[in-house]
Amino acid sequence: MPGRSAEAAGDRLTAVVLGASNVSRGLARLSAAIRGRAAGPVDLFVAAGHGRSYGANSRVWMRRLPSILACGLWRALDRDAGDGGRRVALVTDIGNDLLYGFPPGQVAAWVREAVDRLVDRGTTVAIARLPLEAVRRVGPGRYLALKTLFVPGCPLSIEGIHSAAADLDGRIAELAASAGLATIDQPGEWYGFDTLHPRRRRLDTLWHHACDAWGLPPAPRPTRAGFREWARLGRRAAEVRQLGRQMRYTPQPIRRYADGSSVALY
Repeated sequence: MPGRSAEAAGDRLTAVVLGASNVSRGLARLSAAIRGRAAGPVDLFVAAGHGRSYGANSRVWMRRLPSILACGLWRALDRDAGDGGRRVALVTDIGNDLLYGFPPGQVAAWVREAVDRLVDRGTTVAIARLPLEAVRRVGPGRYLALKTLFVPGCPLSIEGIHSAAADLDGRIAELAASAGLATIDQPGEWYGFDTLHPRRRRLDTLWHHACDAWGLPPAPRPTRAGFREWARLGRRAAEVRQLGRQMRYTPQPIRRYADGSSVALY
């Protein structure tokens, strides 16, 4: 944004969050948590959405989204590069692609590509590991119910899911260690019957763990997003999506705040 002073640009924080349904469910809380802990305005860039894939186009009902690697977020970050300030990122919801039948090695390669792009753009990256404790608690009956509700096309058995999740989590741990990145564990107690989505109050914990990993100072007082903000962000759409056979375009950012912060969806 032209016209910013050097001081204002230096205080500005660019936060990138890559994920899927958990990021979409907790978007208002995520924005509030980061803005509550940042020293200045925050530009939040999000690539998420129910069923979002890191490397493949995805569809939920009639809505299709491009992969995270192919979406417009990267172009937007490069366009924003001249604004200065610090850049941080959270990479989460990594296990979704296993449910589409992609092998752990392929998923890990997509995540590595996303991480490499972020690091090349001078970003401090944290990765949320898979909730293995919660995954291991899922038995055949619950898996069948979850599969029927969320991913009826998943080709893996419950044993296959257990094995693939452990394999992928090991690869993510190796990636983080080799790149010197912070990791965030997701304890089994965060999850109830649905092992795909943490309880909503635990999403606040995840967002603040990310802020801790980025080295943001503690908030002077808790910052919460009300129902109006949740509804306002929930009604907004990603930059490019397909509904049925029709492509839709939504100008970004979808939200601007009085303090100069913004939220953009890709």
